[in-house]
Amino acid sequence: MTAVDATALSAEELQAKAWDGFVEGDWQKDIDVRDFIQKNYTPYTGDESFLANATEKTKHLWKYLDDNYLAVERKQRVYDVDTHTPADIDAFPAGYIESPEVDNVIVGLQTDVPCKRAMMPNGGWRMVEQAIKEAGKEPDPEIKKIFTRYRKTHNDGVFGVYTKDIKVARHNKILTGLPDAYGRGRIIGDYRRVALYGVNALIKFKQRDKDSVPYRNDFTETEIEHWIRFREEHDEQIKALKKLIVLGNEYGLDLSRPAQTAKEAVQWTYMGYLASVKSQDGAAMSFGRNSAFFDCYFERDLKAGLIDETDAQEIIDNIVMKLRIVRFLRTKDYDNIFSGDPYWATWSDAGFADDGRPMVTKTSFRLLNTLTLEHLGPGPEPNITIFWDPKLPEGYKKFCAKISIDTSAIQYESDKEIRNHWGDDAAIACCVSPMRVGKQMQFFAARVNSAKALLYAINGGRDEMTGMQVIDKGVIDPIKPEADGTLDYEKVKANYEKALEWLSETYVKALNIIHYMHDKYAYESIEMALHDKEVYRTLGCGMSGLSIAADSLSACKYAKVYPIYNKDAKNEPGHEYEYVEGADDDLVVGYKTVGDFPIYGNDDDRADDIAKWVVSTVMGQVKRLPVYRGAVPTQSILTITSNVEYGKNTGSFPSRHKKGTPYAPGANPENGMDSHGMLPSMFSVGKIDYNDALDGISLTNTITPDGLGRDEEERINNLVGILDAGNGHGLYHANINVLRKETMEDAVEHPEKYPHLTVRVSGYAVNFVKLTKEQQLDVISRTFHQGAVTD
Repeated sequence: MTAVDATALSAEELQAKAWDGFVEGDWQKDIDVRDFIQKNYTPYTGDESFLANATEKTKHLWKYLDDNYLAVERKQRVYDVDTHTPADIDAFPAGYIESPEVDNVIVGLQTDVPCKRAMMPNGGWRMVEQAIKEAGKEPDPEIKKIFTRYRKTHNDGVFGVYTKDIKVARHNKILTGLPDAYGRGRIIGDYRRVALYGVNALIKFKQRDKDSVPYRNDFTETEIEHWIRFREEHDEQIKALKKLIVLGNEYGLDLSRPAQTAKEAVQWTYMGYLASVKSQDGAAMSFGRNSAFFDCYFERDLKAGLIDETDAQEIIDNIVMKLRIVRFLRTKDYDNIFSGDPYWATWSDAGFADDGRPMVTKTSFRLLNTLTLEHLGPGPEPNITIFWDPKLPEGYKKFCAKISIDTSAIQYESDKEIRNHWGDDAAIACCVSPMRVGKQMQFFAARVNSAKALLYAINGGRDEMTGMQVIDKGVIDPIKPEADGTLDYEKVKANYEKALEWLSETYVKALNIIHYMHDKYAYESIEMALHDKEVYRTLGCGMSGLSIAADSLSACKYAKVYPIYNKDAKNEPGHEYEYVEGADDDLVVGYKTVGDFPIYGNDDDRADDIAKWVVSTVMGQVKRLPVYRGAVPTQSILTITSNVEYGKNTGSFPSRHKKGTPYAPGANPENGMDSHGMLPSMFSVGKIDYNDALDGISLTNTITPDGLGRDEEERINNLVGILDAGNGHGLYHANINVLRKETMEDAVEHPEKYPHLTVRVSGYAVNFVKLTKEQQLDVISRTFHQGAVTD
């Protein structure tokens, strides 16, 4: 292929030139990016020796960003906020790092200045105003007038419909973090379509889709509503695609046509993604599965002599650089739940194709190479996610392990589970949520405090922190102790099921309201424009506190658990702090547990089976309920950094977990309780049935460098072995940190020494120094394994 003058060719000629040299297939007849990739990608089974160093331009741009923007953020949290311009795809003029003459590899900023945050008031004005003020600015009174008087928001719609029981549950923190005041996210547009087909072709396809369902006079009332909504949503999608062309024009890019070169393929794909983060502030705005797609173009251009390896690496370095400076306007309360300014530009990679070929390409290596100090160094974004399988090429597995050891910036997910359930063109939204790219979306549902529900079960629906009757009296009776003063396991378990039944009903009702209103007032038009006409929807529910619930039930079954009542707490040594002023005397506020009991996280079936039961029961309660737009209920076991907030708002447990202290993250065993090593911890979590948690099961593990091996080679080989073993025992997800506790303790006291220290928390990576002090101490309190298996 040779470079062409795009202005001198017709649309048909431009398409032919763009596709010249690629293997033909169904992808040319209709939108089918997967077919294009499978027919054109080149698996790579070698090692990293082919990789190129960073260019001087890359080094200069990254240093310029760090000196002038990132350094400012480290001092004052927010670099800048635009208070006058409601965000949209084409709301801002072109912006560059330093200048267009220097920043000319992959172009495009979210606003007109790096790290400047835009306001997105369609989600809710109150949150926007609060975030602006917390950043030290004042909102534009005219914009406030529009969004409080004339334009209803998602947040307005939700709280106008919420029922009393939902509001009480939110107030008492058994429902928390719901996307009722911020963008829901977890929708991955197939941004590759912009590059492969060009926007003009996408508009034609969408117009075809819009007109594909004729009106019928025998429609029911429900069918009439669905038909109107279908046409309106497609109309919004077409408008968004037209704005995408305008965005490209602002940067001198003709996105109306297909990409002609590898550089354009990456640039066009990024512009599709940029349009989404310019118009939506979803909690997770993931990038998709792009390496094999990009590599098709790189391989073609390398063979044609249009680029060399240095050019290819520079392109990947520069798109990663752009992904690292996306910012959203968030409140400090939001930061307490999703700490460290994440937005989950998750970039999924590797795994296998359905035909058995590895989907590792040279671009898979180029992506990991961006994390080395020679290039951009470690960083939280994009959230690099490797679809792991023990049969992946050995050179790639070792390079992944090396980068993990050096940076703690990679997460691993089970390719087998993802491919078996979602196919070989799936990607992760957020942390652990898989979906078919362009064919599936999720209604993000945050998570319930499922451990707190166990305390409600014991207290007859009363909250142990406030004493408030949250579940209507009579739905669940308080558990009376046995003659010896202990709690009976079977009675606790039966009441727990009742509490989960109530919780699931309240939860799903809230979610149905939330997603109806989000579709109505904050619809993701550009992301959905890059989906098929018919979309498979899931309701991505979640649970927190798994290990606490499992260990507490284990304590009730295998030890003796004595409840401590509010009337006695003041005089019970060690339990004085659990007393609740003004609450009922018979409110259980603490527990005295006598004897040992099996602990989840040590490969002990007695405890692990209880954890499996909890997960299955929560999922079963949700599955029985009707869901908005026919979405299929799934769930994740994932907490982000909200495990600190959950703990802060929850009382003591039979497991000896103390009131107000952080939960373990995700599906992790309790902090410090997985005492038999890294592998037994993995094996316990791997026993949880993925079919009960199709939205993902998160495990965050930390091992010390010395615990991993004596030298680099031994550490790399051992980490590969650990990942293979965990994967082989059913483990769905592994965050891998290779860190010394002393390093993190020093970073708490001297953050200026560790500006880029990256740590994986629950499903994502974060700059450690951006965490709150409370969250930093939580991370340090987690288990630091001293080996794969310990006595």
